[in-house]
Amino acid sequence: MKTENITSNPIKKPNTWNIKRKVQFFFETADAWGVFVMGSTFVLMLGAAYLVYILQNDFTQFNLERMDSTLGLVFMVIASSLFLYKAGFFLYTLYRYFRYKPIASVTNEELPTCTVIVPAYNEGKQVWDTLMSLADSDFPKQKLQLIAIDDGSQDDTWHWIQEAKNELGDYLAIYKQPKNMGKRHALYRGFNEGTGEVFVTVDSDSIVKKDTLRNLVSPFITNEQCGAVAGNIRVLNNEKALLPKMLDVSFVLSFEFVRSAESSLNSVLCTPGALAAYRKTAVFACLEDWINQTFMGQPSDIGEDRAMTNMILKQGYHVLFQRNAYAYTNVPEKYRGLYKMFIRWGRSNVRENIEMSKYVFKNFRKGSKVGTRLLFISQSLKIIMSYPFLFFMLFFIVTHPLLFLSSTLFSILVLSTFPVIFYAKRYELSESVWAYSYSILYTFGLFWITPYAIATANRRGWLTRGLPEKK
Repeated sequence: MKTENITSNPIKKPNTWNIKRKVQFFFETADAWGVFVMGSTFVLMLGAAYLVYILQNDFTQFNLERMDSTLGLVFMVIASSLFLYKAGFFLYTLYRYFRYKPIASVTNEELPTCTVIVPAYNEGKQVWDTLMSLADSDFPKQKLQLIAIDDGSQDDTWHWIQEAKNELGDYLAIYKQPKNMGKRHALYRGFNEGTGEVFVTVDSDSIVKKDTLRNLVSPFITNEQCGAVAGNIRVLNNEKALLPKMLDVSFVLSFEFVRSAESSLNSVLCTPGALAAYRKTAVFACLEDWINQTFMGQPSDIGEDRAMTNMILKQGYHVLFQRNAYAYTNVPEKYRGLYKMFIRWGRSNVRENIEMSKYVFKNFRKGSKVGTRLLFISQSLKIIMSYPFLFFMLFFIVTHPLLFLSSTLFSILVLSTFPVIFYAKRYELSESVWAYSYSILYTFGLFWITPYAIATANRRGWLTRGLPEKK
């Protein structure tokens, strides 16, 4: 919640007073560890900026040395070309972002019938909270079907699903898998049990707002070519732990900036498992391929959301994003859980980019496909260049450690200012600065994720589906 400027003095306070209030709010809500992390972040970045200033001659000499050799010159040309492409693509994304507008909710009479599927595994009481938030939706009750599926949990998840059933009665249908079969199979059962014209999938650790469902499914009425819609995901557990605070800023950029731009091209590349909607006919057109999907001869048990999105795009449907359809979801609070989540996402990204390459340059739908192809190329470049970037980084560290450290931290200061400004404009200034800390964490602590995900893309396993750790 933003701090309000409340004063009995009718004279308007200067801007500096507002800034002081925001700074005071930050220190009042942050714990000592958070203050230390944020303080250290700025010390590192400002120190790096000073080093870049005093080491200008060293940077010049380094670049001249690279250009004196054929290999170095080739690298400089490739690096410059990639930089120009990324800068151009960012400007293109910014342009597409400003073209985006969420679709307002249609009337109750126009809303389609809707089946909401909540797969749950070792979620405990949180699944009850999820189902209650869905039941509290302002979506017409006669048009809404709720389904909860326990995927063979080892804790008391089934108990809380039954408690929700006792509370909601016939409004909620519940099912229990005979054993843990994976989220994809739980959703598959829900798709087959559902009767709605639109399927909505919601993770069992997510909470939705009252108007989320109606906003999420309205594009299916206003756009006959709409096959799927991505919801707007925010972090639920960001009150105390630092990683969720950082991830919340990252999610806002990923969804409200990137997916807004993708939506303006009718080509959102991934509808998130935490909140997504699919046209029933589009789902059943690819359902058997989806449930039987394999990679390198092994059944696919990850990336079910990206896979479904890919298959719906391939059919020629539009895939959109609804910024006004919010879901708040829990994210890892510790490094171990975070990197496991990113590895799973990285493997799915590798697999689905391969699948997308098989149709994206064909005539897969009517109208312009240039934007979709640019999105695919941008994602593919991140994968293709991950190993060259890793090798260069290691070489830079070994040969010029001070230049590497100062230039990297200074780059973070410059490049992360955009997500800081974006988040501050959309939400809260005091929380936006976590973008700097997150960028440092990702650069130095998670840089290995994509190379590792590529090397292990054939491995199965959810990685984060065990019982919660005891505190």
